[in-house]
Amino acid sequence: MLDASQASRARFITFEGGEGVGKSTQVKRLLANLANAAIDAVRTREPGGTAKAEAVRSFILQGRSESWGPGGEAVLFAAARLNHVNELIAPNLAAGRWVISDRFHDSTRAYQGLTGGVDDKLIVALETLALDGHGPDLTIMLDMDPEIAFKRVAQRAIEDGLALTGDRFEKEDIDWHKRLRASFLAIARDNPDRCVVISAEQSEDALEAAIWSVVSAKFPELAGRARA
Repeated sequence: MLDASQASRARFITFEGGEGVGKSTQVKRLLANLANAAIDAVRTREPGGTAKAEAVRSFILQGRSESWGPGGEAVLFAAARLNHVNELIAPNLAAGRWVISDRFHDSTRAYQGLTGGVDDKLIVALETLALDGHGPDLTIMLDMDPEIAFKRVAQRAIEDGLALTGDRFEKEDIDWHKRLRASFLAIARDNPDRCVVISAEQSEDALEAAIWSVVSAKFPELAGRARA
């Protein structure tokens, strides 16, 4: 049986994975399921979540940081993350609200570290500074073949009548994205107590159900509570 502190403790869940795997959609769905289970939760994203961090997001995704190299981008992400943790994540957790984030520190480790070649010592130092002890309780790694992911992105753009432009990272070639996928899977292997890999090559409804199964099994306080 859970004691009072375990039952009331807010949880921090992050979603990770390559481009186009459906993280944003599943974050929304998990938030709805938590609300249906009477769990107070907030949604956020990285880079972003606060005014200052969103300004960094715009700078990076517009490609203006590309000339800084992976090391410079890692520092920018860490600065945005520090503000994000201090102003949004830590206060909400302290207030008893769960936090669900579309990307967090594993993205810096995967994009700039393992894929971009930034030294692990710098990545660890930046993580230590930015997280300040607020690491995720659970990380859901959505995994998909990058070729399939980009076909889905293109199809959705056609259906929505949008131009397929791509941001700073979406414009990298397919081999880069395959290395990125391997980087995320390596992080999951190295952190089995926190990370769960789920195939995103299934319907949105099936993926939602798989995620809820993982979340409810991880946190016993959700036992018996129905999802939406």
